[in-house]
Amino acid sequence: MKRSLISVLACLAAMTAVMWSEPNKYRDRWVYVSTGFDSDQELERVEGIARTASEHGINGMLLSAGFDAMDLKSPEALNRIKRLKQTCDHLGVEIIPTGFGVGYGGGVMSHDKNLAAGQPVRGALFVAGEHEAHFVADPPVKVANASFEQQQGDLPAGFTVRGARATLDAGVGHAGKSSVRFDVGHEKNPYGPDEDYRGEEGAVFIAQSVPVHPYRSYRLRAWVKTENAGPHMAIHLLAVAPDGRDLCYMEPPLPQTSEWHEVTWGFNSWYADHVEFRVGVSDGKVGKVWVDDVAIEEVGLTNVLRRPGTPVKVRNQKTGMVYEEGRDYAAISDPRLDFSWDHEGPAISLLPGSRIHTGDRLRIDYYHGTTIYRDQTPIDMSEPAVYEIWQRQIPLIEKYLAPKKYFLSMDEVRVGGFCEACRRRHLSMAQILGDCVTRQHDMIRAANPKAEVYVWSDMFDPNHNAQEKYFLIDGSFHGTWNYIPKDLVIGCWYYEKRDLSLDFFSKLGYRTLGAGYYDADDLENPKGWMESLDRTRGATGIMYTTWENKYQLLPAFGDLVSKR
Repeated sequence: MKRSLISVLACLAAMTAVMWSEPNKYRDRWVYVSTGFDSDQELERVEGIARTASEHGINGMLLSAGFDAMDLKSPEALNRIKRLKQTCDHLGVEIIPTGFGVGYGGGVMSHDKNLAAGQPVRGALFVAGEHEAHFVADPPVKVANASFEQQQGDLPAGFTVRGARATLDAGVGHAGKSSVRFDVGHEKNPYGPDEDYRGEEGAVFIAQSVPVHPYRSYRLRAWVKTENAGPHMAIHLLAVAPDGRDLCYMEPPLPQTSEWHEVTWGFNSWYADHVEFRVGVSDGKVGKVWVDDVAIEEVGLTNVLRRPGTPVKVRNQKTGMVYEEGRDYAAISDPRLDFSWDHEGPAISLLPGSRIHTGDRLRIDYYHGTTIYRDQTPIDMSEPAVYEIWQRQIPLIEKYLAPKKYFLSMDEVRVGGFCEACRRRHLSMAQILGDCVTRQHDMIRAANPKAEVYVWSDMFDPNHNAQEKYFLIDGSFHGTWNYIPKDLVIGCWYYEKRDLSLDFFSKLGYRTLGAGYYDADDLENPKGWMESLDRTRGATGIMYTTWENKYQLLPAFGDLVSKR
């Protein structure tokens, strides 16, 4: 009897091994599409993608179409969503709406920009005049040799240089005679002429250590000129804390050829009393870039946020008196609240009968929002109004799409944990993120009990972004996977670590989806994903994921994943 049982168990083990190593017929065969539905021509484009998908075995469309702001869409846009639903139903292509984003919070902020995640400023100085109090930098910050007129050998004095392609150009200057020139592609490429090479760890920059005051807001400035730069050349203005944390994330693309123009960005000094200011270039294979007249300057009330979790406090530096908004000064807000740093913050308007007098030195505590890289402004996960906005969208999504599946766009959450809304919860950032996803999941299930809910993997994956130290997060995301519902399907997208990620979630009992492709000129990426998915228990399928609207390979992708 024992021998027979052992034989049966051995057979079952062998069958299981074969089952999870042979090609799967994927249940989910999707294509990613992003649209604003702003015209009938755009609807026709998306319908064309759906037809191509259907003809080649794709059975789902992950649709990003501003579903966090369904209640703000025009009747015309809503009608286009309805028409797309009819087209896709006829073609047998299921629409999976994606939304409920925190890292990319544009949908929620289209209702209220003040719902952005905030960073704290403590004790910014304003000095009162007769009618207004104006910001004063305290202490002023100065970059030494900011115009590069002083030199040490072939380099600007006072700066260190990283990368062999940065040099002082004494013949070209913005306001003076000299500038720093980055010669991109003019050094020998050790990897061959056709390979991308940007020097040590891809960084080419000049740097200087600059004292700052902790928990203050600063603007970075530089004048830039280009000649035959590109492709995709980006300028970087960075502020790096003593422990190596980058406090400023900026990568605006540079025009191919341009005259002198100013670029600006901002950062919050957080816990740092000095930063390494860096300016440099990346992502270009050829060309020249000149930089001159760099600066760091403190700013006040730029991008100030006004919501319950981000209060403003105005106090007298000498007496400690805390003044009242509406009695001593008018409501404070930034009329240009856009999370860029090319504008000044507002003055504080003093009201008749104010207890603030001319000459009073005021210290202001407030919170400001910011932008990560080019266009990413995260929102706050602890402000109740965020969930009220999401709650309003679900009935509309159900009305126009009646989806069987939802996809939570909870990726790359890069600012958070600072404001009072987060702190008064006495939770870790991992718990706050997990609670956010759980509440999203439960809101959807309350409206559609049978709905399957998917989510991006990165913020719950220790092999990816679920880290102790991550961007501008005041706290740790380690352990986020312990706080999310077990019936989620996890959309993994880190190709280089796909096996680690898929295995991690599979062992925790989660089903997984592979997001492949990423705008290459071939399908090697999806083939790699398929090999890994075939070894993964609970893998539901794969998606054609393009961020650049490149659908030329969609037919071949569909054939690849459906004809197995």
